[in-house]
Amino acid sequence: MDFTATFLFFALFISSIQAVDPCGSRPQNKDLSVIPIYGRCSPFKPPKPESWVDTVINMASKDPARLKYLSSLVAQKTTAVPIASGQQVLSIGNYVVKVKLGTPGQVMFMVLDTSNNVAWVPCSGCTGCSATTFLPSASSSYGSLDCSLPQCNQVHGLSCPATAAAACFFNQSYGGDSSFSANLAQDSLTLANDVIPNFAFGCINSISGNSIPPQGLLGMGRGPMSLLSQSGSLYKSVFSYCLPSFKSNYFSGSLKLGPAGQPKNIRTTPLLKSPHRPSLYYVNLTGVSVGRVRVPIPPEWLAFNPTTGAGTIIDSGTVVTRFVQPLYEAIRNEFVKHAKGPFSTIGLFDTCFEAKAEVELPSLTLHFEGLSMKLPMENTFLHTSAGSRACLAIAPAPNNVNAAMNVIANLQQQNQRILFDVANSRLGISREACN
Repeated sequence: MDFTATFLFFALFISSIQAVDPCGSRPQNKDLSVIPIYGRCSPFKPPKPESWVDTVINMASKDPARLKYLSSLVAQKTTAVPIASGQQVLSIGNYVVKVKLGTPGQVMFMVLDTSNNVAWVPCSGCTGCSATTFLPSASSSYGSLDCSLPQCNQVHGLSCPATAAAACFFNQSYGGDSSFSANLAQDSLTLANDVIPNFAFGCINSISGNSIPPQGLLGMGRGPMSLLSQSGSLYKSVFSYCLPSFKSNYFSGSLKLGPAGQPKNIRTTPLLKSPHRPSLYYVNLTGVSVGRVRVPIPPEWLAFNPTTGAGTIIDSGTVVTRFVQPLYEAIRNEFVKHAKGPFSTIGLFDTCFEAKAEVELPSLTLHFEGLSMKLPMENTFLHTSAGSRACLAIAPAPNNVNAAMNVIANLQQQNQRILFDVANSRLGISREACN
């Protein structure tokens, strides 16, 4: 083989290696990869080796605190929380996206959160944070924001001293059992090929609790400090995602920002907004079917109340779909009519049965105004590692949640394209194989 042929062989070989690298970047693609936080392409590892169902149960153990946190997101509520040092333990059940912050860009794997309005990252010198932090001193475009700016009021920052302006410091709770202290800053945020200059975010200097995402959070909510609001006309208040299964080991899901490339033929339902909890994405859930049977449900269990914040939301940070207690019991009671017992409880799941009966079981369909979302088997049941038992993968909302909120969680959203068209107040859902 001559030199030219040898060179071409190795060039093609290297090119093929890059082409099939499942964790490689996609520089020509505007989509961001959405990664299960415990996937092989994620820098985060599970706390300990465990079975698949145990992993989901452990991730979902944060759901009650998450729902309590969501119910606390009351408009203009200032939260003052104590901050103490502590070693962070990774125990969150979320999805992360790979972004770059600063100039030159520093890679951070930030949690995707549709119910949060502010972005934040751990910064160098942070007490209780993980080893990977953002280095403000290494970025030529970094700047601190002071307390006299309107952005400081939007994150409920501390008021300025009487004599002069100072840096904007604020505290925030997260996940129901954790909190952090940060100063408001701005820097360039790079998302795939797009650069958002002067992007405001919280630079964390201290944390307490074990639910703070180790490399930060990208707030995709509806507030003035969210990514949608700060990106302005770039994304026109439109985004969608497709969440891969938690068992997907490599990059597979995607976050599409802006109207371009969104599915054209997708059924939609109105996006509702509660002045009581303006950051959350509410939808009108009109019913639930088990197989062909429409579960008899009193309207008050589903009703959207903008004043109290009761109703149904779509959330990327809750693991297992939760229904208010009477609604959950009605769905479960209808399901057990079609299933073969005996039933047992595994973790938070109280409807577990012999897995061989799964093929005979009915599907669940969530009915929204204008569309129905039929859940495939993998979004409806969880199997034990031995495969001998399966569980109905929904649960009742905890009793300590103030508002009667149903939450459509990420386990039931997997392998669906979820479109948030905030500009036109609509949410779309279509089946898509993300894995």
